[in-house]
Amino acid sequence: MELTDAEVEALGSRGYFVRDGFLGESQALAVRAAALARVEAGKLKPAGIRRGADHSLDTSVRGDHIEWVLPGAAPELEALWHRFQALGEAVSSGAYLGLGRFDVQLACYPGGGAHYARHRDAFPGQSNRRLTAIWYANAGWRPEDGGVLRLFPEDTGAPVEVAPVLDRLVVFLSEQLEHEVLPAHASRLALTAWFYGRGT
Repeated sequence: MELTDAEVEALGSRGYFVRDGFLGESQALAVRAAALARVEAGKLKPAGIRRGADHSLDTSVRGDHIEWVLPGAAPELEALWHRFQALGEAVSSGAYLGLGRFDVQLACYPGGGAHYARHRDAFPGQSNRRLTAIWYANAGWRPEDGGVLRLFPEDTGAPVEVAPVLDRLVVFLSEQLEHEVLPAHASRLALTAWFYGRGT
């Protein structure tokens, strides 16, 4: 996998890029089916905010349910895990970010207005997340379904809204971009990879 020149430029100048057709339709539908099976089997748990002793549940801030995805998961989810691995290598070589390990999380917003308030995925200066990559698994998404990702690029200050349509990948700098998930009025599925710097 390689980044296009336009993707490298966008990541450097705006802090993000969007790629449609990341897996291809047939594989995307297979991953979606595997993710839905995890949701329907009750494997996901309510997501919390903050870490360690400060960890808590607060649906006024964050309303999704989550499960960590590891190698050895369902074959379709493991295939996406390996695709994320290739993405990290491509960003490291193309954008010189020096990425290392990564975590993958399946998240489902159940509808009913579930959302995630504006936040950053990392704080500058810490051994923390460097890059966020979100892949969407929502076949037949409609605007009235909600759950749009809103990014706040530092260069313009004008929000950018990204519809969570099937097989769309959004990649952004974790320390740089604030973002939020607007209220979802239908079930909304995404798998997110967070990449760390080498040696962390």
